[in-house]
Amino acid sequence: MASITIWVCSLLVMLLACLPALMVLKNLTLFRTATCDPKWLDAARKQTVRVVIPARNEEATIERSLQTLVASDFPEWEAVVVDDASEDSTPQLVDRIAQHFPQIRRIEAGKLPEGWNGKQHACWRGAQGATTDFLLFLDADVRMTPDAIQRIVAQQLASQAPLLSGFPKQEMGTWAEQWMIPMMHFLLLGYLPIDRMRAGTDPAFSAGCGQLFCSRRDAYEQTGGHSAIRGSRHDGIQLPKTYRKEGLATDFFDASDLAVCRMYHDTQQVRSGLLKNATEGIARMPQLAIFTVLLLAASIGPWMLLVIAWLRNWSPLLQTLLLLVGFATWIPRFLIARRLQQPIAGVLAHPFSLLWFLLLQWKAYSMARTGRSIAWRGRSS
Repeated sequence: MASITIWVCSLLVMLLACLPALMVLKNLTLFRTATCDPKWLDAARKQTVRVVIPARNEEATIERSLQTLVASDFPEWEAVVVDDASEDSTPQLVDRIAQHFPQIRRIEAGKLPEGWNGKQHACWRGAQGATTDFLLFLDADVRMTPDAIQRIVAQQLASQAPLLSGFPKQEMGTWAEQWMIPMMHFLLLGYLPIDRMRAGTDPAFSAGCGQLFCSRRDAYEQTGGHSAIRGSRHDGIQLPKTYRKEGLATDFFDASDLAVCRMYHDTQQVRSGLLKNATEGIARMPQLAIFTVLLLAASIGPWMLLVIAWLRNWSPLLQTLLLLVGFATWIPRFLIARRLQQPIAGVLAHPFSLLWFLLLQWKAYSMARTGRSIAWRGRSS
């Protein structure tokens, strides 16, 4: 009986370990870059786009981002930079560029209303009064290629999804960034069935990247857009969920060949950034308990069982299988890193990345239970 129990437990762990590898293999074929089909590119050039950029204390990045925007070869676009009570030289830098490019203007977000998150309020303010066909929301640190707007709109026309999100290429400098930023892609591609997401509008399959969203203006107005998630800090999940609750399709694509950004710059920013978004993602029950079991069993479980197998002299066949599955736990991260050109250091550190990620999720859950929140860019909302 003990032998049967050992084999059953080991096989269960092996199955859980193989799940993300199989899912990544499938999802990488569906996680495509934006279309280059001339039919859709030509159709895109007939559309109009307002780019909305929320900006709070972005003096280190905003000028470079706007310079890539004004290099766009898209014919009909305008940009609204919404200054969200910046305390640095962000307004002056935007104004200096706007003097030379009439497509760009800066507005003030104004006083943050009660119950609103700063970014959601800035995005909502920037969308007001738009008459364009599409609204393109960009974080202030995203830099784009000249053909980016055209290809984003072309992809949206091809997908027929009222809301489309792109995942830019993530620049990573410090070890903390290399360990933790790729976890975003690991969870997305390892545990979300993209084909099922595209087959319907179930809010359970909501996913996106808050750095780059493109919406049809009429759909944005229908759903309430960012006003519907006014208190959220995680628009990457909450904005698609709003659309899907209204029965509107959402989609995402690999934007690594047309947009790039550096999300965080040091260990403290990585830690704070993950904590501030956690409770709207995994760090709530029962998701946290489920993902803790899934992730530990899938990436740590085979190695723990292998150590026990050596110490207790289990079947050589079982030990060999556990060893092979243990090495297979790196396959998803390796495949994603190769496809998205991510540092190999993050792949090698995968078990430690996963443990740190889970610890941060549990910390976020504990903080939420005790009424504490993480400040970001000088404020807690």
